[in-house]
Order: sequence, then structure tokens, then C-alpha cells
Amino acid sequence: MQMPVKFDILRISGNEEKKMAAEKARGEGEEGSFSLTVEEKKALCGLDSSFFGFLSLCKDGVKMKTLLNKAIHCYESLIVKAEGKVESDFFCQLGHFNLLLEDYSKALSSYQRYYSLQTDYWKLWLVCKLRFQQKRDTNAAFLYGLGLVYFYYNAFQWAIRAFQEVLYVDPNFCRAKEIHLRLGFMFKVNTDYESSLKHFQLALRDSNVCTLSSVEIQFHIAHLFEIQRKYHSAKAAYEQLLQIESLPSQVKATVLQQLGWMHHNMDLVGDNTTKERYAIQYLQKSLEEDPNSGQSWYFLGRCYSCIGKVQDAFVSYRQSIDKSEASADTWCSIGVLYQQQNQPMDALQAYICAVQLDHGHAAAWMDLGILYESCNQTQDAIKCYLNATRSKSCSNTSVLISRIKFLQNVSDSWNSVHTASHHPVQQQVYTQCFTTQKLQGLGKDQQRPFQTGSTRYIHAACVDNQNQNGNHTLPQNSKGDTQNHSSLHIPTSEEQKIFNFTKESKDSRSKSLSPKTSRQDRDTSNIYVNAKEHSKNIHEITSVPISSLNNEDSVSPNLIIVDNPQLSVLVGEAMDSVDHDSRTCDKVNNVHPTLHKKPDNLTASSPSSASSTETLSLKVTEQMHTHIVTSFISPNSGLDTINGGPENSESSISVSVGLRPRPQIIPSMSVSIYSSSTEVLKACRNLGKNGLSNGHILLDICPPPRPPTSPYPPLPKEKLNPPTPSIYLENKRDAFFPPLHQFCINPKNPVTVIRGLAGALKLDLGLFSTKTLVEANNEHIVEVRTQFLQPADENWDPSGTKKIWRYENKSSHTTIAKYAQYQACSFQESLREENERKTQVKDYSDNESTCSDISRRRQKVPFKTIKCGINIDLSDNKKWKLQLHELTKLPAFVRVVSAGNLLSHVGYTILGMNSVQLCMKVPGSRIPGHQENNNFCSVNINIGPGDCEWFVVPEDYWGVLNDFCEKNNLNFLMSSWWPNLEDLYEANVPVYRFIQRPGDLVWINAGTVHWVQAIGWCNNITWNVGPLTAFQYKLAVERYEWNKLQSIKSVVPMVHLSWNMARNIKVSDPKLFEMIKYCLLKILKQCQTLREALVAAGKEVLWHGRINDEPAPYCSICEVEVFNLLFVTNESNSQKTYIVHCQNCARKTSGNLENFVVLEQYKMEDLIQVYDQFTLAPSLSSSS
Repeated sequence: MQMPVKFDILRISGNEEKKMAAEKARGEGEEGSFSLTVEEKKALCGLDSSFFGFLSLCKDGVKMKTLLNKAIHCYESLIVKAEGKVESDFFCQLGHFNLLLEDYSKALSSYQRYYSLQTDYWKLWLVCKLRFQQKRDTNAAFLYGLGLVYFYYNAFQWAIRAFQEVLYVDPNFCRAKEIHLRLGFMFKVNTDYESSLKHFQLALRDSNVCTLSSVEIQFHIAHLFEIQRKYHSAKAAYEQLLQIESLPSQVKATVLQQLGWMHHNMDLVGDNTTKERYAIQYLQKSLEEDPNSGQSWYFLGRCYSCIGKVQDAFVSYRQSIDKSEASADTWCSIGVLYQQQNQPMDALQAYICAVQLDHGHAAAWMDLGILYESCNQTQDAIKCYLNATRSKSCSNTSVLISRIKFLQNVSDSWNSVHTASHHPVQQQVYTQCFTTQKLQGLGKDQQRPFQTGSTRYIHAACVDNQNQNGNHTLPQNSKGDTQNHSSLHIPTSEEQKIFNFTKESKDSRSKSLSPKTSRQDRDTSNIYVNAKEHSKNIHEITSVPISSLNNEDSVSPNLIIVDNPQLSVLVGEAMDSVDHDSRTCDKVNNVHPTLHKKPDNLTASSPSSASSTETLSLKVTEQMHTHIVTSFISPNSGLDTINGGPENSESSISVSVGLRPRPQIIPSMSVSIYSSSTEVLKACRNLGKNGLSNGHILLDICPPPRPPTSPYPPLPKEKLNPPTPSIYLENKRDAFFPPLHQFCINPKNPVTVIRGLAGALKLDLGLFSTKTLVEANNEHIVEVRTQFLQPADENWDPSGTKKIWRYENKSSHTTIAKYAQYQACSFQESLREENERKTQVKDYSDNESTCSDISRRRQKVPFKTIKCGINIDLSDNKKWKLQLHELTKLPAFVRVVSAGNLLSHVGYTILGMNSVQLCMKVPGSRIPGHQENNNFCSVNINIGPGDCEWFVVPEDYWGVLNDFCEKNNLNFLMSSWWPNLEDLYEANVPVYRFIQRPGDLVWINAGTVHWVQAIGWCNNITWNVGPLTAFQYKLAVERYEWNKLQSIKSVVPMVHLSWNMARNIKVSDPKLFEMIKYCLLKILKQCQTLREALVAAGKEVLWHGRINDEPAPYCSICEVEVFNLLFVTNESNSQKTYIVHCQNCARKTSGNLENFVVLEQYKMEDLIQVYDQFTLAPSLSSSS
């Protein structure tokens, strides 16, 4: 295969200088042919990545593409002529132009070159467009374009970060709805269903144009419920879709298909006969809407097979094969059907067809092994089982290995006996040991996706359910295969799902939405990609480090790629005019990091039904993560940053935009924090005169926050298990000794254990015992987490075969009385087991052998289920007066309420933070890994009688744990995870590990990562504390901004808190003062600018005020904090419900805000007074 010429004009070094000289000479002669007229410059002015997918909708779409080609030649000529020494904006605009023409490799090269030259790419500034007109713009368009390129290459990790930065720097970006849509798909692929649902809902509420219709977004929301096993919610959502009169036929067909398959697998209605009748009815209606759906025919065949209608099942399977490409799943199902009819030769041929189509089809290999075993062909059965275990889709590896060993032993035994006595015994052994139940057990929880056919349909969804999890296995009778015949793939939490978005050809405008499935045979941590071939050559991208492409055999010609701006064929008629070139797909056998051609026929594989087809695996290296940089103005120095010092300027910038270390930057400021309020308001006067057209209301924007990189140099291995700082108290005087406070809040101490606190202060911990709690409020609500009992330093998957990070704990609710009963029963059961264990040991003479036997038996038994009671609210002073009063004996710095506690100045109760919460535990109960809300400190007292084991990681390593979570498809902030200590050791992450005994207080410092497991039966009380330090405030603001980037609600309203601190506290720490003052300055300018913009747009601002103890308002849609100016719908205002929106969400709902009223909570005069009166207080003397 001929290798391409590199994109020389963007890589100017070495031997390319000679080529540049030649190009320069040639360019001078051709300069006239590449020059742009004034009209062409005007036409190109303003074109950026936001036009991607919508360029063809312009009046002169074809003419515009021709003009873009000419502009690209002009730009390249100018760059060559200038020997690469041009403004960085040239490369950004060149990236936009290439993206609009779908030349992704050149677009990526241009964007990377721009990023290497423009350190403040994220700023709102005056940029030079085409060097002819000045236009105010944000480089959100640059981040959006880069995100689209990464999305095209299925580099979802980088695409997610780029898109999140777009929304951070410009929440009102014109393609915000498109970003939410794509984020929804990517999080769905990564099994982060909560984040996916949130972004789909945000996209649904946005009234702007998008490449999916609202009904399609509703469909994906319904499907999210389905793959989370929330079947009744999914059923209700699907049925709600069917009520829409103008529902497109393809959406309707797919909804009916989903409902049919759900009824087949789930107990949604009545007995098996009833649910199969409903399933068949839904599938038949689906086929009426789309008779060419091979998937629906296949599902229908499965339903007929289940009720024993063999002939109808065969007819449906044949229709499935005729309507779509040959599917390994269909042939496997046909094989099962033949085997049920005692036609082993026909079954054999069907299974062989299945494994030929998909060599990694675990279910087909398993069924084929069962067939051979039933015919006494043990060696052939063993080979088939071995092939099944090699498949990535096989989840019964341990069971199959045990079966293989058993068959090998049987075979050896049979051979020896046959040699001695010539009496065959294999059949007898098989009959005794390989029962029908065992055959069915082999198929349990086996996950096997369908193969994706070559269609033009978006693969939206297929059901995910428990009964699907079986393999094709022989049933006990021939009436059905409900329990053991299933070929629909069930996604697990570890699986990677890949969506293929529709590529429309020029010759076809038919649109459909059909869930199909495909096989996942790559590791889920890989980024699935299909590369694209340009102009019969393979363009090499050298600006991005890419690992070698996977060279495994491929069966399906449909390689996955995500490139289509429309994402679906079910967009409106307006999108029909978007044409794409029809291309074919070439298989790649080399291992060079190249980009290859994209197929014409693409399908979208849903998480519930598929992971991916045979794909090329492109791994973008994860080399760097930068520090969060939140900058504040310092009166003495020009740089006062929030997290760490300047980063290594020599670090590579080739991985992705926004993913390389950058020097920390102070936002440009026209005034300083030492300016008066009059100067501040004067500086921002008239900035909003253009009405509400401006996307930003802030004068300056900080760089998007980033997780910190691992500290350098790394710690030596012998320091990765540091001793835990512990303070032993003997009396009350020790507890109130001032240095104790300073020791705890020292940033160098991530955790401090204060031993013997309860005894020193004579705390009555019995007030928090289970018995007292039941007597006080036995009906009080307890949140229960159902978990698996495991060793404290390990976390295994449910099968017990491998260590994982994901920790499953299902949530429910009960009462204190019921959980207390559970605690007591658990204790009694433990005593009984202990007595039985002692009896067993006593009965055996060889104690060591006995213990090892018991250990082995335990390993084979599934993990025991336990329940942990958490989040028991003790904030009500009337109900828990005695308990709360007892805690006033504590030193001031650890009290729930104190003047030096930042959380005491919030002004209202935040459950579990500035109020007490209690946990009730049994042995093995876990609190998964986390940082406290907004990185505040935490106080935890063990009530007893049992101990707890703690694991603690310092704050500056949280970026490393965030990376591990991403690699394991987990959300660091929202998911439940339990770190693998071996991974942390290899990554040079120090872990503090200690035991908390009854009466011990554990102080978790700001930002510290920790996870806890109960050793015995115990209760714990906990709350958060905010020391009045610059370190605490800095980390709280960092997390506040990081939450905003991640679209997660910040429990602590930092803006509201900062203004209350300015009112209530005299600050003598210069660093803390500067940070608070800068926050006030920023918000004061924001309020003034937004208010003037509203007045200029003719929008009246109504006085609303604020009552005491009223919670800080948050946007009801995006959940960001809203300060002072509240956007409320007219209906909500008239009903006095006051459902708050932020400005951006209000504008997305109603562009001119005609459906909203604006309420003001604070007078500008009051804010000005607070700002001016907040000054640096003199330092207190050491004596005071």
C-alpha cells in the first residue's frame, strides 16, 4: 500500500525546509490564482466548526465547498510563503475549513499546530478573521472542532474533555445542544448512564436545532432506562413515544421492537404465555412498520421458538437472514432449534456457520461443545470449550475451565479403564455428572452480542435483561428456551459500547432506526476506531501519538467510525440535503498508525445489544493531565494560582487539546481587587449594550480546570505505605491544646487520627448506639446499600475471577428499627458460624488441612450479600437534642457549628455537611472511594463496638485516581469504586492504612481521598468542617469549578458562601483575603453586566428579595448556582413556585426571554457596600 505524503505545510522542520523553498517559489507564481476576492472573504468570514453538519443547508452549499477548497489552498500558500511564521489563528481557521470539508486528518493537524502556538486558546478575545475583519469570538469553536475530530475517531476520552471545555468557557455556545447530544452518546458507550441521561435531558430541553429530533432523543432516554434494568420506566417511556401522532415510522418500528423483546425477556405482564403473546404482537406491529428489519424477524423467531412453534421460528430466522447480512446469532439460534428437534447434523452445520461468521462467538462454541459432548466426542467438545474461553465475550470462563478439566479427567479415566477391561464408562460418567441443569448453568450470565449488518440505520438499542444472559443451551424440554436460549447481548458495567452514526449515501434518502448488535472482541479500554482513507492514499497523522492498530482477523466489513455530523438518519427533512461521498471499506493488515477509509454503510450499535463490530483499535496515549488552574490576583506578584506551580513547558502537546501542561495564567483584568466598587462598575459599564447576544457575561475567564498530574519526582517504593499521623489524648486539656488544631489542618497531613478522644472528653457514645437510636426514633429513615462481603484490600467481580475497580452497591431505604434488627441477626448468625467452625476444627485431627479446605470451599461459594445503613440524618434538634448537645463537648475546630467553620456561614442546613449524619454497619460494610463534597474537611467518630479500617490517599494524587476511574469506565465523582491497591502501588501512589477503634476521631483534611470498610459491628457519626484557611478555600473553589466542567451540582454554593463570609468574617490571612475578594469582584462585575444587558434588551428586573435560612438557588436544568438574578418562568412566578433557571438555560428555552421574568434577590447598593467594606483585617497577635 502506498504511503501518503505528509501534510508538510503544518510540519516545518528538517528536510522540509528545502521543500518549503520550492513551494515558496512556485507559490509566488500561483499567488494570483489562489487570492480571494472581497466577496469571497466576506463569505468566509465567520465560518467555523459550528457550521459542521449544517453547511449543506446553506443556499449555496456546493459553491461554499468550492470556496472552502480555494481558501485552504490560499492559506497553505501563505503559510509556505511565510515559512510557517504566521499568526496562530491561520491554523485554527485552516482546521475549521478542513473540518467543514470532512478532511479530518488535516483538521486535526491544523488544530494541534494552533494549540501549540496559542497558550490562551480558551479566552474570549478579539481575533482576526481572515486577516481582514475584526470579530469578537470565543475559541470555543476551536475546542468544538477538535472535539468533533476526536469524536470521529472514537477517541471518546479526549472528545468528552474537549466538549466539556466548550461548555465551560461558553455555556451559551450555539452548538451546546449538539454537544450535549454527543456527550450523551459517549457516556452511554462508557456505561456512565447517569451522566448520559443528564446530557440527553439537557439536549431535549434545548429549543435550538440539532442533528437528532426530539423523539429520537426521547427514544435514547427510554433506552437508557432499559439498559439500567429499569424496565417499567423504560416501558412507560416507550409507550409514551407511541402516543405521539407524528412519530416517524422507523422510530415507531424500533420502539415496538424494543417493547416486544422486553416482553419476551422480562416478567412485565402475567405468565410466560401472556408475555410471549404480547411480545409477538409488538414484533408483528414493528414488522408492519418496517418489514425489512432482520433484527425484528430474528426476535420474532426467538419468541416462536420459546412457545414451541418450530416451523414459524424457522420461517422467521430465514426472513432474518434474507433481510440482513448473515448473522452468527441467527445461525446459532437455528442450531439450537435443530438440536431441539434431534437433528444433530443440521445443528452441527448451523453452529459451524455461526463460528465461521464470528470466530469469537462464545455461545456458538459452547453450544457446539455441548453437541459434541452429547455425541461422546469428548476431545472435540474440549476444543470447542477452549475456543469459547478465548472469546472476549465469554463471562463463564471459570465454569468452562472446570468443565474442561472434568472432561479431561473423565477421558483419561475412560482410556485407562478401557485399556484394562474394554468396558466403556464414559457415557455413564457423562450421564451422572453432566446433567441438564449443569448444561443450563454453563449458559448463565453469558454475554454475547449480535453481529452488526451492513445497513444505513442507526443502531439505537436492544433490550438488556436478566433472561438474555443465557447461552444457547439444550432445554429440558422442547417447548421453549426461555431460560437457556438467548442470543441478545447484555452489556455489563465493564463493557465498551460503540455507536456508529449513520452515513447517508447520495442515492438514498430512506431513513430507519433499527437496533442491531455486534461482537466485541477488543479490550474495552481501547478506543474503537475505524480510520478513513483519503484520495486513495493513507494519510499519516504524526501530530498525535497513536499506538499500533490491532491486527486481528476481521469478519465483518463494517468498521466502526463516528464521523457523520447528523448522527442519525432520523433527522428532519431539512437534513436530507446533506450529502456524503459513498466510499468502500478496505481492510487493513499492517500495524502502522495510519488513517483508513470509512465504510459507506454504517450502523449504530446500542449498548444493550452490542459493543462493536470487528474494528481497528486506535489507542490514543494518555500521557498527561494538567493541574487545575484557578487564578487569583495578588497585590504583590503577578501570579497567585490555586493548584501547584507552573508546569513543564517542554511537555508534549500532541495528545489532545486541553490535555497538555500549560503555564498558569492570570485572567486579564481591567481593575484589581483593591479597586473600589465605583471603579469596578465603571470598568464594566456598557459592556452589555448589545443586549443578550453575547455568549459570555464575564469580563475574564479562567482556564478550564484539570486534575493534577502525579507529583514529581515519584516516591520510592518504601515510602508508599507511610505511617498514619496519630495523636493520643489523655485528658480534656490535650483535646483543647491549640497545636492539635494546627497539626490537623496542616496540608502536609492528609489524615490525622485522634486516639482516645471520647475518653478524654467523657463523651457519652452510648447516645449513638443502636439501642438508643431505636428508643429515640425507631421509624427514622435509613438509606441502605446492598453490597458483597469481601476482604478489605480486595474488590472482585461477582464471579470472583478478577479484581476490578467498580463496586456495585444497590440503594434502597428502611427504618432504624428494621436495620437494627438486621444488625442483631447478623451478629447472631456470625456467632453460630463461629461455633460451627470451631466444631469442624475440633473434629479433624489435621487442623491445618481443615483450615485450607474451609478456605477453598469459601472461595468457590459466591460472595455473601450484606447491607450497610448510611446517610441517617441527625440534623433535627428536636428529635436528637441529647445527641447533638453531647457533641458540643468537642474542641471548636471539630464542632458541627463554630465561628471558624466556613460551613457555619452558609446560612442554611446542608444535610451531612454542616449537620450530623450517622452510619450503621455490619462487618464488611463499605464506604467507597471519594473526596468530600467541595473538598471540605471531614470529622468521623467511631461509636463502636467494632473497628473500621481506613485507606487514605493525599489530595495531590486525586488526578491519578481519576485516571484509573476513566480507564475503568467510572466517573470519579459519581460512580462507586474501590481502588486496587496493586494498581496504586505500581503508580507510586502512597496509601495510609489504619484501624479506627471506638472513641477514635478521624480528621480527613481538605481534598483527601479515602475509602472505609467496617471490621466489626459499629456505628459512625460524621460531618464536614471548613477551616478558615486559604488552602481550604482554594480547594473548595477548585472543586466548584471542576463540578461545573463535569456538569455536576456543587453541594456547597461557593458564590453565596463567599458573600456571606465577606459579611460575617474579618479575614487577616492575605492569601485567603485575595481569593475571596477576587470572587466578589468577579461576581459583582457579572451582576452589573447582566443587569445592564437585560435593561438594554428591554427586560424588566423585578425585586424579589431573600428570606433568612433560604437555600441558595440552583438552576433547575443544569444545576449551576444562580446568584442574585433569577430567571423564572411566567407560570412559575404567578404560582409562586419560583422554579429557577440560569441565564443560559433560560435563553435556550426562550431566545428572547419572553416567557421569563427576572427576579433580583440583592440590591446592587447592598452588594457594593459589602464589597467595599470587606478589607484585609490586621493580624491577630499570637497571645490572642
